[in-house]
Amino acid sequence: MQIRELSVPDSYEITPKQFADDRGVFLEWYRFDKLEEVVGHPLDLRQANTSVSKRGVVRGIHYADVPPGQGKYVTVTHGRGIDFVVDIREGSPTFGQWDSVILDTVDRRAVYVAEGLGHAFIALTDDATLTYLVSDVYKPGAEHDINVLDPEIGLVFPPELDELVLSPKDKIAPTLAERLADGSLPSYAAVKEYYEANRKERN
Repeated sequence: MQIRELSVPDSYEITPKQFADDRGVFLEWYRFDKLEEVVGHPLDLRQANTSVSKRGVVRGIHYADVPPGQGKYVTVTHGRGIDFVVDIREGSPTFGQWDSVILDTVDRRAVYVAEGLGHAFIALTDDATLTYLVSDVYKPGAEHDINVLDPEIGLVFPPELDELVLSPKDKIAPTLAERLADGSLPSYAAVKEYYEANRKERN
């Protein structure tokens, strides 16, 4: 597999090698050792999630308190969508910037989102099925959101989508500036210390 760091540091696009024949296709969509080579530690798998979304559904921007945060390894197993990674780490050189990856069943790419980064997804087809491995279980009190339509962040969605569908909670989520003001964003310095501690613990 090929692993490329995105323009948001500590997030990666993973492109697997596919083996096709007259029976179908085989691929390795996750390899803990390959990920460890670039991240510095393997994904400590604690939970696996799946969401199925109709066309135009937007989920996010979501993030968790660090520590422990929630590292995510995300792929699409049916349909097509766009995965967004947003740098919401206060003090980061790329604070407020984002990058995106098309996830589908053609290239079968995955995205790794490190702890402390914001994550969002938009479905481009009906029944877009997002499957992701995470480094910690869901903890409602430690989970937060930022408005996915915040113009300061400026995520770009395909113009052919007539209507975006958001949950009631995501519709009223605070902006990035509001999260910055209320002190609930992860600290870049603290998050980097957490990454380094993980590396040392694994080595």
